[in-house]
Amino acid sequence: MNRLLIVASSPHIRSELDTQKIMAWVIAALVPAGVAGTYFLGIRSLLVMAVSIASCVIAEAVWQKCTKQKVTVSDLSAAVTGLLLAYNVPPTIPLWMVVCGGVFAMIIVKHFFGGLGQNIVNPALAGRAMMLICWPVAMTTWTVQGISGPTPLGILKEGLEAAGGVPLPSLANAFIGNIGGCIGETSALAIIVGGAVLIFKDIISWRIPAIYILTVAVLSAVFGRAGGPLMEILAGGLMLGAFFMATDYTTSPLTPKGQMIFAFGCGLIASLIRAFGGYPEGVSYSILIMNITVPIIDRLTMPRILGEVKNHGGK
Repeated sequence: MNRLLIVASSPHIRSELDTQKIMAWVIAALVPAGVAGTYFLGIRSLLVMAVSIASCVIAEAVWQKCTKQKVTVSDLSAAVTGLLLAYNVPPTIPLWMVVCGGVFAMIIVKHFFGGLGQNIVNPALAGRAMMLICWPVAMTTWTVQGISGPTPLGILKEGLEAAGGVPLPSLANAFIGNIGGCIGETSALAIIVGGAVLIFKDIISWRIPAIYILTVAVLSAVFGRAGGPLMEILAGGLMLGAFFMATDYTTSPLTPKGQMIFAFGCGLIASLIRAFGGYPEGVSYSILIMNITVPIIDRLTMPRILGEVKNHGGK
């Protein structure tokens, strides 16, 4: 009886990973996509990234100072939001628009709801959606090696290849990133490398990206999309969204079953928008819409507490 047991509330499992370390790994995993985007889309991509990160970090710090909160920019979550926002815009976008997007993402989407862990939708995607609504021309002007042109999904949506106008890029170019698009979404190869690192480090689960991508591939075949399933998953923002934004801890379900439902919903909505909507891409809106359903999904898929008795008829 010399040893005393200390009774404490769960959880008892400890991890060396904290918010700062997780965010640092996410930034490291995003580097290949940024390098590819800069190589194929031009050196101005770096300037857009720097301005976006700075606007998000400064906006968070100023807000926390003004509201007399502890300044937490050292946890790197604001930097991750800034980098993801930059990856979701074209490199030709005016820098003041990037600043507006960063301030909106950090203050309106994140801190109006309570800060880190309290926001109901992904801040970077919400910032992108706001920018797309406010400045649609600037947000849909694409270049490759300084030459303007439509994205592969834009070619499919407008039927430009069928009309004998603009050919689709090869699958090889779509895979390595030699296509038009946003800074961080062009190279599927670079995104897969970064996503694999996060899965290997057990920072994200494989379920959401795998089911999301598979759902889009299957539905694109069902809907008879001209580019075929491979072009659908390699072009556009699917890879970036599946690996780096749909997997956001705060805005994705907690349970494995819930994650599968969430990922399928994202894939379904993205495919419907691409096939039948007026916009060639649907990844951002699919994730934002499914973000709102996460509390319901968590409630429906949360396992029963051991010993819990179901309430039948209010008794």
